[in-house]
Amino acid sequence: MYKCTVCNYLNAEGEAPQKCPKCGAPQEKFEKLAKEHADKITRSRHSNYLLKDLITSMETINDIAEQGIDDDLDPGCRKLFTEAKESAEFLRQTALAEIENHIGKGKWG
Repeated sequence: MYKCTVCNYLNAEGEAPQKCPKCGAPQEKFEKLAKEHADKITRSRHSNYLLKDLITSMETINDIAEQGIDDDLDPGCRKLFTEAKESAEFLRQTALAEIENHIGKGKWG
């Protein structure tokens, strides 16, 4: 895996390109990442995509909960939808914070 030192573009396959597809920097601006670092990026991508899916799912749950709250069929339903909305927001915010932690620890790519 090669990384452009100008714009952080990652080339995950083969050799470094002749020029960076993102910023146009020459091949000399690419650095080969150590296997350990490249493996961390690969694993991090998987976890980060899962976190993204979790965030999207929590936004869907939030929308459903808001509809249930607005429907207001009875106190039990309203309570359940309110709890779902609160839980979804907590999980969404926690997943976003985890992604930010990954970025700060270089677990991104």
